[in-house]
Amino acid sequence: MTQILSITAPIYLLMAVGFLSVRSGWLEAGVMRAVGLFVIRVALPALLFQIVTSRPLAEMLQWRFLLAYGGGSVLSFALGWWWARRREPSMRALMGAGMSCSNTGFVGTPVLMTWMGAAAAPALALVFLVENLVVLPLLFVLAEPASNRSRAWQRLRDALAPLARQPMLLAIVAGLLWSALGLTMPPPLARSIDLLGRAAAGAALVVIGGALAGLHKGHLDKDLLVVALGKLVGHPLAVALCMLPLLPAGDPLRAAGIVAAAAPMLSIYPMLAQRHGHEGFCAAALLLATASSFLSLSGVLWLLS
Repeated sequence: MTQILSITAPIYLLMAVGFLSVRSGWLEAGVMRAVGLFVIRVALPALLFQIVTSRPLAEMLQWRFLLAYGGGSVLSFALGWWWARRREPSMRALMGAGMSCSNTGFVGTPVLMTWMGAAAAPALALVFLVENLVVLPLLFVLAEPASNRSRAWQRLRDALAPLARQPMLLAIVAGLLWSALGLTMPPPLARSIDLLGRAAAGAALVVIGGALAGLHKGHLDKDLLVVALGKLVGHPLAVALCMLPLLPAGDPLRAAGIVAAAAPMLSIYPMLAQRHGHEGFCAAALLLATASSFLSLSGVLWLLS
């Protein structure tokens, strides 16, 4: 267990640094937003490009993993949708998304890279694809009432259009093309990308801590507990269940997928809820899940080790 804590404790200590820096006024929230943009648009794409190009193309195209992780995420989404069956469609969809879309960029990537190194590359790339091309589109469509579904599809098209310019997805595609063409990285470029990639993990964790400092605790009702438990426990269990018939025992990708699913929900979860007026609930759920994920992630890593 000491070895596991040596992986998770530094990650949450960096979150605490970000949280205390903003809460104490040492750093302004606007500074954290600027650092967050740097992470999302520069540092994380560099890290993703680096880890994708570090593996042969055949190792990256893991269709069984894609089906298993996608199936487990849809199953977890369906559980949240069913649980909130007496609520309005927007709340049902948000609960489903909260239980099935991980914070892979800011939490999952540092944990997996520390735990598995470059072996986590295929899992990270494919998890990003599932989150952006499966789970978020489900949220955008199902959050609209049935009478507005035609408008929902228009909103989905509008939401998917920027994906062509999404830096992290572009980095994954560029990395796959680079590997497919068998290109060699010039040493100066490789070193520059490596330096940017090294900045990604630490900066991302400080940013997520700073973001949590701006959230407020809500009343701890049953739905909040269900979303947090569904994300931290239900999602990894659903992914593990779907992986049983598709990936052999001992496959490191199986472990990587379960750990990725055990991360808390994505950091923009409250922003996705603003249009429907549920940002307070989603902010409280994000705060609860992220704070609790130290225990759940440590437990998952211990069980898988």
